[in-house]
Amino acid sequence: MGTRNPSARTSAPSRNGAKTHPKARTCARPGGVMHDNGRHTRRFTVIGNHLAQHSELSLTAIGLAAHIQSLPTGSCVSIKTLEGKFPEGRKRISDALNELEAHGYLSRTRERLADGRMVTRTVSHNMPGRKTVEEPPAKPELPARRPDPQRKALPAVPQPAYPAPDLLVTARAMLIDLRRDDPRLYLSATDVDHLAPGVATWLERQVTPESVRRILTFALPQEQLRRPAALLAHRLNAHLPPLPSFRTAAPGVQHPLQNCDTCDRAYRAPEPGDCDACRAGNH
Repeated sequence: MGTRNPSARTSAPSRNGAKTHPKARTCARPGGVMHDNGRHTRRFTVIGNHLAQHSELSLTAIGLAAHIQSLPTGSCVSIKTLEGKFPEGRKRISDALNELEAHGYLSRTRERLADGRMVTRTVSHNMPGRKTVEEPPAKPELPARRPDPQRKALPAVPQPAYPAPDLLVTARAMLIDLRRDDPRLYLSATDVDHLAPGVATWLERQVTPESVRRILTFALPQEQLRRPAALLAHRLNAHLPPLPSFRTAAPGVQHPLQNCDTCDRAYRAPEPGDCDACRAGNH
């Protein structure tokens, strides 16, 4: 009864201030780990023991955190990318990322870019609990471009009554294509945006694009054109065609009402008498 079972499993040693992993065991025999450490001078990452010896993180999470902390800024750490690097499956990698996020070693937020796309921003924290996060240095803002006081504003152009998008698209394409007729008619994007409503006004007044092109390019000066956009704006104003006349259909001749002498029914006719039905013998 008092004999001790030599094959019985010994109880687990007590944890020392939560510094020992729950599954760790103290090696009582000689042959425990020994370290042969060399000094790294390049390609190394400093990782705290609070991560390497974390008492609640799985080995997968600890190794994944060490890998992420060793990556340069801007590296992709999506589940799909990590799954292609390591033999662990998608489920284990996803669970490890959730562990790191729960213990403050990782933070993931969704952000909308200027073009409307949604992206996930991931921040790796090598010391969870810090008050601040070192943000990448902001790009220096370029000073605002001052308008050139020597550049005169372009003359105003006619504005369409109904600026239909298809007319503006046709107008812009025609203005950009003017350089094919004369290389001196090269227009900047700002010039095209300014002149397009004027061309759309001509198109709105039932002038074909070919006719507008001929008027804008007819008999150009032989000397160098210093401001081609201003010349085109002047022609759009000076030669603006009138609004098209809208003719309504002429109304038909309407005779006065007459009372039929036979059936006393009302009908329209230039003179009194019998209605068409009575003359045809239908009444």
